[in-house]
Amino acid sequence: MIRTIIVRTSRKLLESTARRKHVRNVHFKFYPDTRPLIPERETETLNMCQAVNKALDITLEKDPSAVIFGEDVAFGGVFRCTLGLQHRYGADRVFNTPLSEQGIAGFGIGLANVGATAIAEIQFADYIFPAFDQLVNEAAKVRYRSGGVFDCGKLTVRAPCSAVGHGGLYHSQSPEAYFAHTPGLKVVIPRGPVQAKGLLLSCIEEPDPCIIFEPKILYRTAVDEVPVDHYKIEIGKGEIVREGKDVTLIGWGTQVHVLLEVATLVEEKLGASCEVIDLLSILPWDTQLVCKSVRKTGRAVVAHEAPRTNGFGAEVAARIQEECFLHLEAPVKRVTGWDTPFPHVFEPFYLPDKWRCFAAVKSSLDY
Repeated sequence: MIRTIIVRTSRKLLESTARRKHVRNVHFKFYPDTRPLIPERETETLNMCQAVNKALDITLEKDPSAVIFGEDVAFGGVFRCTLGLQHRYGADRVFNTPLSEQGIAGFGIGLANVGATAIAEIQFADYIFPAFDQLVNEAAKVRYRSGGVFDCGKLTVRAPCSAVGHGGLYHSQSPEAYFAHTPGLKVVIPRGPVQAKGLLLSCIEEPDPCIIFEPKILYRTAVDEVPVDHYKIEIGKGEIVREGKDVTLIGWGTQVHVLLEVATLVEEKLGASCEVIDLLSILPWDTQLVCKSVRKTGRAVVAHEAPRTNGFGAEVAARIQEECFLHLEAPVKRVTGWDTPFPHVFEPFYLPDKWRCFAAVKSSLDY
């Protein structure tokens, strides 16, 4: 049984090694978002779990049709992202479901089709697969199939994903590539609290069904100054989180923090400058931003936790090759998980950590 990660969110503790006592095998250093979305806005210090909760709270307060449902969400869920919401808004708006992901997705589709704002939680992204048919064959197609009479634009699915230090093969997967092959869905992955709140609010108000994969290890290890009120981060737009001129590093979710650390290592040890891009959105994704950067640097490294074969990095690499071929100084590199089930005790060897990514950058520079 997976243990809930418990880490105190004090800024002082987060800057110390003590913050890692309760999370095993943390393979990254979290980089807080220091650039305010709107400088004059009031902010509050939140971890990612709290940021998700705030976005849900804002939605329930302003939209009387909004409901939240899933396994154990009534008492907060296994990660406590919905804590206190049933107490505030009632059991008819925040409620538990049976252990049936297919049923959760199907119920959400029905609600969305009749105009309700449906926010479903899949307890772990690894268990979203029983709902795959509902999401891919029903939610994504209903607008097209009905000629616009019905749609699932008010359906948002939240799913904790990726490595957590001790999750093993059933609680550590990154299934974004499966859904990126599906016209009609939108898929986003935040790297921290600021992005989690803004992307979740965008998903909830998006006229297409959305899936937000939330890297679970960030729930309590990631702390930002987050705008207090409602704000949105545009779906389909990436972000340059560090500017550079020699190599473009592309990632999403937790991997962005790995790449930021790699950029510092490359500067210190190789004297080269890396531009780091957070895609934020997997479907659609910001091809324009990525290709503009690669045309400038001439080199690209894509990194993600999911397995290599048919991972979303392959799509990114293919698009770079098509649109930036004459600007490339080296082949596009991919640093990914391996083509194996996600291991337990060997998790540190599976993950694309800073040393594997650093080696890929060095190889690209040496080419």
